[in-house]
Amino acid sequence: MAQAGLSVVVLEANPSLGGGARSAELTLPGFIHDYCSAIHPMGLVSPFFRSLPLASYGLEWRYSPAAVAHPLDDGTAGTLEQSLDATVHNLGEDGETWRRFMLPFTAHAGNLFDEILRPIRLLPRHPFVLARFGLEGLRSAVSVAKRFRTARARALWAGCAAHAFLPLEQRGSASFGIALALAGHATGWPCARRGSVAITDALVAHLKSLGGEVVASHPVRSMRDVPDSRAVIFDVTPRQLANIAGDELPSRYVKKLRRFRYGPGVFKVDFALDGPIPWRAPECARSATVHLGGTLEEIAEHERGIWQGRTSERPFVLVAQQSLFDDTRAPDGKHTGWAYCHVPHGSNEDMTERIERQIERFAPGFRDRILARHTMSTAEYEEHDANFVGGDIAGGANNLLQFVTRPFPSLDPYATPNPRIFIGSSSTPPGGGVHGMCGYWAAKSALRRF
Repeated sequence: MAQAGLSVVVLEANPSLGGGARSAELTLPGFIHDYCSAIHPMGLVSPFFRSLPLASYGLEWRYSPAAVAHPLDDGTAGTLEQSLDATVHNLGEDGETWRRFMLPFTAHAGNLFDEILRPIRLLPRHPFVLARFGLEGLRSAVSVAKRFRTARARALWAGCAAHAFLPLEQRGSASFGIALALAGHATGWPCARRGSVAITDALVAHLKSLGGEVVASHPVRSMRDVPDSRAVIFDVTPRQLANIAGDELPSRYVKKLRRFRYGPGVFKVDFALDGPIPWRAPECARSATVHLGGTLEEIAEHERGIWQGRTSERPFVLVAQQSLFDDTRAPDGKHTGWAYCHVPHGSNEDMTERIERQIERFAPGFRDRILARHTMSTAEYEEHDANFVGGDIAGGANNLLQFVTRPFPSLDPYATPNPRIFIGSSSTPPGGGVHGMCGYWAAKSALRRF
């Protein structure tokens, strides 16, 4: 909107900007940890981010040789490499099966991301690649995994698909696996040098260069907290919008907002470490992201359980080890560790012990390297960012209907019946992730009304 020449002011409730893309010394001095989002495959494929001169404002991406590593109990690990050939080689007898599955997408990665990082349209620009994605993506991750014979390939696939926050038996869960695996092949899964806050800092600096204004410590609890303007774009969940602007919206629309369903939460631990994580499988040291969950069956059990209000003793844990590839994250010779698992919505369980056991399972001696730790429960996540309701960092449940038509079926998911009010959070298409596309499409919607 600022690029269109409009006067723009951003109101942020917290003293610092960025929401889930913030970083701080959470454990010990000199150890930089990401509060929430740490690895950013969608940041590179985002059409909006690619259009901005963020590198001019200090944003530098750091890559690892492999996008993802997934260790097994036998001391081996499956790896998702940017090179499709290298991934095929690593997966052994399932390598050619992986190639046949991914090649139709890798050959048209840019076109596919153009389609899925936007709301559904009746006449897509790339109908054939989108149709292929639909045929596979609408399936469950478990059904897709049946084409693989080895535990290594099945586990690598399951780890990518489990980012959906869905039971792996549920339809649509395969779409997340395809999108994230494709991002790994297309661009890798990088982290931002100096922490995820570097993305926020670059965006803010560019906005200010366009004349935009940013006001921190300015919570918006009602429309009275918003200055006069032609348009207001809310980066909040639908139920929050109902609380803030319900008096200025039709009751029928407000009821739809209040029916919006939240998804599971997360529990996270940040570690200050005396050295790198001592992985049994050496391949794990080649990736900034490591998925811990053992076999597909173990991962599926945990992800199914959280929708039934329970956690497992062996949770699926997502680990990031940014300091292996970014020397600004920790003092010389020291390292950081970032790990979280999915938990039921609003859970008050402390998962620290179980997360550490899972890391120790694949990296014996890990606990001996812990200098300090910092934990965040679902309630603490919501306190950190009010959008993370019940610890839900995904902007709402990713069940098939709600994810495809979030926040609910509508010709324009960003516009409300009030011509001044719009919603541009991750509760709108294309959903969660640090990519800026939800706000981008909301801004385009607002500009069409002017």
